[in-house]
Amino acid sequence: MPSTKTAAARSVQARRAFGFVLMSALLPGSVQWFAGNRAVGRVAGRVYATFAVLIAVAALGLAFFRGPTVGFLLTPAVATIVRVALWVLFISWALLLLDAWRLAGPLRLHQRTRLALTATTLALALGAGSVTAVGSSGFQAAGNVGVVLRGGGDTEEKAGRYNVLLLGVDAAEGRDGLRPDSINVASVDAETGRAVLFGLPRNLRKVRFPLASPLRPLFPDGYVCPDNACLLNGVYTLGEEHADLYPDEADPGLAAMREAVSETLGLELNYYAMVDMAGFQNLINAMGGIRLNIAKPIPMGGGGSKIHGYIEPGEDVQLDGYQSLWFARSRAESSDYERMVRQKCVMSAMANQLDPMTVATKFVELSKAGGDVLRTDVGTGEITRLAELALRAQELNIVSVNFTPPLIVTADPDFELIRSTVREKIEASEALDEAPASPSAEPVVTSAAPSSSASEEAAPAPVEPADEASSEAAPEPTESASADVVAAGVEDDGEEPVSAPDEVELVCSVP
Repeated sequence: MPSTKTAAARSVQARRAFGFVLMSALLPGSVQWFAGNRAVGRVAGRVYATFAVLIAVAALGLAFFRGPTVGFLLTPAVATIVRVALWVLFISWALLLLDAWRLAGPLRLHQRTRLALTATTLALALGAGSVTAVGSSGFQAAGNVGVVLRGGGDTEEKAGRYNVLLLGVDAAEGRDGLRPDSINVASVDAETGRAVLFGLPRNLRKVRFPLASPLRPLFPDGYVCPDNACLLNGVYTLGEEHADLYPDEADPGLAAMREAVSETLGLELNYYAMVDMAGFQNLINAMGGIRLNIAKPIPMGGGGSKIHGYIEPGEDVQLDGYQSLWFARSRAESSDYERMVRQKCVMSAMANQLDPMTVATKFVELSKAGGDVLRTDVGTGEITRLAELALRAQELNIVSVNFTPPLIVTADPDFELIRSTVREKIEASEALDEAPASPSAEPVVTSAAPSSSASEEAAPAPVEPADEASSEAAPEPTESASADVVAAGVEDDGEEPVSAPDEVELVCSVP
């Protein structure tokens, strides 16, 4: 009989010990209030109850006030405070858990029970520590993103759309000023997310400035120089040289570029996003590389340096950050217009191949690399809305129009044709939402020039001008394998701009 009572007592002690540990894990401070220092338990209970209330408030905010809540959580100072708070709460929780283990009287337990209790306590601590580390890393990434999303853009819709200026630059050492050699505007429907992407060549001449621009009196007939060196990508440097005309602008070059692009396309711009090639390589490496279908060898090097290798053609070719950089940047043995296509392929692959698992496992690395690559005036409060539109856009037809020959003669552009084409493409895009969508519809690209390719499936067929009386009339859209994209920057090595080529090769597509 005594042995039975002893076994029952040990069973009660074991249940009590495990109950202490589990109660302390679920309700920090409860064991101290019940069997230890009641003052410690009372303070701990209040602190963790407050923490639980804050989590509930954040959850409700994300459910009903997503934009402001995300904006608040992405604020770098808030993200830092939350990271510190998480680790303080975890350390306090772990100490309370250890104290609960002590109060459970492990030395009075049978050896096996004592080992099991200790193992359970350590497992709980390690699990909570892992969750805390993930949460801390998440807020570190949020802080990195918040640094990029400084805000300052125009949040008001423009005729029911958001128009975003996308610039690709190469701020490498030794360059004479910053020249955004890749210039696009994404016009996105504010309700459906359906987008139209307008691409302007870097060597577009005679660009005009709005009447309200401080540069208009200096260039009343457009940005024209006697030596024909005044190109669209030089407007950024022009603005920097006349910074005194933009006393209220933190970046006069960007202000001038926005004015020129807005006037050229006839669109009011909401935001800008500038991709800097200096950090481009790290971002692709953080993704684990990208895959492309490549139709011709692409030289690595050229211009002011020696060609030191080629990216070989093939299907589903894996490129690392260094190769991707040269694929987008290379100017040797090609034209400006071909390079525009390659840039779009790279950025399209980045958008399509950034899978959720990569984001989940490498979000800190991606956020750090993104901070080195991207400048924008999108604010933290608008990122949720724009991200939702971007997700919708991935499921819809994307129309891409490049204002290059034969559609536009870059040396003597027809600006009225550019503006009318912009209006027509936006109207046609909006009309698609009024009719039933085709489930098999593919992205659409209006090519700036007839194209040829080693792959018949990848290349759009040549198109004839819509207006037989004008060689500059807009061609009909042709199908393309490429998806919606953001163009990357390229290095300006001082070469003369390539004039209107007879043919532009479609050298790549996204598998």
